[in-house]
Amino acid sequence: MRLAAIILAAQVALYAAPALAEEVTVGQAGKMFTPDALQIKVGDSVKFNNDDTVTHAVMVAGPMPSNLGPIKAGEAKEVTFDQPGTYEVKCAIHPKMKLTITVQ
Repeated sequence: MRLAAIILAAQVALYAAPALAEEVTVGQAGKMFTPDALQIKVGDSVKFNNDDTVTHAVMVAGPMPSNLGPIKAGEAKEVTFDQPGTYEVKCAIHPKMKLTITVQ
């Protein structure tokens, strides 16, 4: 009986443990986001690395909008997605730069 209680407690703890958030990196080079589509989980962060030779300004539209402001060449900024949904990301300086992030 005691063993069954220990096993049950271990199973409850396993399922109740929060999932660890991840950090996903998106590159910016050649005036493009790489990749141009992502699927992440609620609580995950996306780090925008500017690997380009020009400044970019990342703007996120969706359930939780965000404006990361200017990101100079060689710099990076990140945002955490705490709400599920579809987010459209673009560069305010280079409107052809687009990225879709699906948060589940």
